[in-house]
Amino acid sequence: MTRTPHLVATLTAPLPDPNTAPLELIRLRGGHTALVQRSDDEVLVQHLDDAFHPTERTRFPAPWTRRFGTCAVSPDADVVVFAGTHALRAVEASGATRWEIRHGCWGCTGSHGSFDEYATDARHRYPDRGSAGFSPDGSLLWAHVRDPQAVDEWLLLDPTDGRQLARVDAQSAAAGSEHIPHPDPRQMGLSIGEGQDGAPMRWGRWDGERLSVEYFEGLDLALLDVSPSGGHFMTVSHDQDLLALHETATGAVVSEWDVEKSVPRHPDAAPENDEVWPAWDWAGGFLDDSTVVAGTVEQDEEWGEGRHWLVTRDAPGAVRLTYPAPVTGAPAVLGAGHWYTYSEDRTTVSVWTLIPR
Repeated sequence: MTRTPHLVATLTAPLPDPNTAPLELIRLRGGHTALVQRSDDEVLVQHLDDAFHPTERTRFPAPWTRRFGTCAVSPDADVVVFAGTHALRAVEASGATRWEIRHGCWGCTGSHGSFDEYATDARHRYPDRGSAGFSPDGSLLWAHVRDPQAVDEWLLLDPTDGRQLARVDAQSAAAGSEHIPHPDPRQMGLSIGEGQDGAPMRWGRWDGERLSVEYFEGLDLALLDVSPSGGHFMTVSHDQDLLALHETATGAVVSEWDVEKSVPRHPDAAPENDEVWPAWDWAGGFLDDSTVVAGTVEQDEEWGEGRHWLVTRDAPGAVRLTYPAPVTGAPAVLGAGHWYTYSEDRTTVSVWTLIPR
């Protein structure tokens, strides 16, 4: 069984330099959409109207090159927080620093006063990294950092001035991380990658005075997305064999799909090859409260074309998406029933929906 998506728009990279990061589409406050691209020198936010046509652009100067950390655009697109190797820095479009918080170095055991101290140091060439994430209403900023004793910490901050509201031990040894917001600004998911060692996830809840964290001890789960209502979240196991939907309130699994039972053998694999198996990508998300889009691209490309799938809560199998034009890589969910895919050179993205326009 297959399903053909409908093309909504194709967007071209505003920064065509091959050294820039791939395009990313994000949701801003009020359901507006923006295209974000990072170069070594800046973060460009290209606002889009309801038909995905480009409107105004905002540029934020970058305090360090993109190899040294990640960044998060605020829901009002008025500030970008750079989660760097040695510090968190909130930067306005004018280039002014709204605030900065120094923390332990992701590249060594210790701390630094500035980027210049390690910018050309070969020992910091490939540092680990944390991340930052805004609540959907912009009222809170969550940040995953490392202290000078190389302990991973999860901070909750006031984004207006960087004031610390809470700090907890993340109980991880991250190579990288990503924040996954919940519609309730007082909740946030944190997906942590530890390379081959595991993929611990954390769930934070703020009651205005105390930050409580669910650590999901003993589980290696990549957190991918939260449903539009906030009632469920989506994970893929570290070994990429199980895709699951969980109840947000309890963490309990409500639906899961074993990839070998849900996804057929790749049609382009040689019949005599007995080592063909699929694996869920660490990518995808909710199109609505009961339907998710997922991929098996990483493993599929060993045999041929990468495949994308629709999975519906309480339905046993996966439905293949057959696109009217070639797509590359895993699907990235935008929200409001839309997702996007990349061109082969990753200089354009195509936005898709299941609903005819």
